[in-house]
Amino acid sequence: MAIAHEGEPKSNEIREKIARYEAKGLRTYTPSLAVLEHSAGVFHYTPEGRRLYDYAAGVLVANLGHNPRVWIERVMDYLGWHSVREDDGAAYLPLPPLTAYNCATELEALASERLVETVRAHPGGSRAEKVLWAASGSEAVQKALWAALARDRSRTFIWATRDGFHGKKGLAGATTGNEQSPERDPRVKFISFPKEECIDVSERDRPFDVEPYRRELETLWRDCDGKVACLITEPYLGAAGSFHPPREYLQLLDRFCKEHDIIFILDEIQSCFGRTGPMFAFERYGVEPDIVLLGKGMANGIPVSAAVGRADVLDALDYGEASDTFSGNPLACAGVLATLDCFEPTDIVAHVEGLEPIIQEGLCRLKELPFVRHVRGEGMVWGVEIGAYGDRDPGQMACACVLRCYQGDEQGDGIHLLGPLARCVLRVSPPLVIRQEDLQYSLDLFYRLLADLVKSPA
Repeated sequence: MAIAHEGEPKSNEIREKIARYEAKGLRTYTPSLAVLEHSAGVFHYTPEGRRLYDYAAGVLVANLGHNPRVWIERVMDYLGWHSVREDDGAAYLPLPPLTAYNCATELEALASERLVETVRAHPGGSRAEKVLWAASGSEAVQKALWAALARDRSRTFIWATRDGFHGKKGLAGATTGNEQSPERDPRVKFISFPKEECIDVSERDRPFDVEPYRRELETLWRDCDGKVACLITEPYLGAAGSFHPPREYLQLLDRFCKEHDIIFILDEIQSCFGRTGPMFAFERYGVEPDIVLLGKGMANGIPVSAAVGRADVLDALDYGEASDTFSGNPLACAGVLATLDCFEPTDIVAHVEGLEPIIQEGLCRLKELPFVRHVRGEGMVWGVEIGAYGDRDPGQMACACVLRCYQGDEQGDGIHLLGPLARCVLRVSPPLVIRQEDLQYSLDLFYRLLADLVKSPA
């Protein structure tokens, strides 16, 4: 049965066609299933002409906003598309290929150089020497894990933080979740993540005791007989409900890995390119990963990801062991270069620094509502945890929030949210370029729409 909303004939027609011809496993569930006709800046527009503030940035992808003119022009410049004219007469045009498998292009060379230099230029990025390109986040994870295992084939164990998300494919899926995950691989051992110590942003400055976590690492090291190839973790647990740990926790992991020659892999697929505040989250947390994984926002919507790190690790894979059809393709490289071009002359990082207190205050105000339990986050990525209310459990209440925000106000303005994380957490992650006045207005709108759900318990 297709999702349908009153007063949306064109959108409902599209939803019905999607339900008829697409497998439902392609998408995560959301009660709104917004249909988008076009998008510009921080807004989506429906076929019926309604305006939605984008609180998802695609899915942490459109850091520069949707369809920024400068970015699109830079992509076209890199690909030579400005030279295309309808009256050229030629059936085929002398432009960079869109596929360059087992070949090389100048765009790929330039993007590889720029990306490595960009990571190295930021505190904590000094180990960046080479790139392994990929087409999706889980593929970048997979390649990094392959490389870490290949560096010393006598080390067969992989450590991952419990309840993390690194993808759904192969070893990426095996390092996602916990010991009960369906993709369980005997090489993967899980370590604790301090979720209880970061349940709410108000807990951010509370003293943190690293000793229990250090002892756990030492015990597991002995249990694995020292044959640990790598440790993979995220700057924050995104899919688990936006849990942002104390700096000391990630610093402990980084330090332990260096002391025991374990490859420290930091999965910044979600957090890179300004999402947590600085250009890379490793700056905010004061760590120095051996491999940093990048994706999502690095090309503002063009599918691409990368593992950037130590040459001796990434080069442990021989010819063909990390190749695939689309990695390093010219379109993806043009997207990365255009995004870097937009970041370098503008101080987006400083802009996010100015936005962070505004979004924190606006979201914490939601705790006045009886069903909002916790708010946690940093930079421009936040989670609002929803509790039970009336006859609705937390999951039902969170879905009601998503739907109410989509329905919007009397003027037709609404807010686009993805389906809840971990069943009951609303992710709030607008494009980084949102103006302060638009952010403030949207936060006020967010509060008003959710306040409409306050009623006497059924």
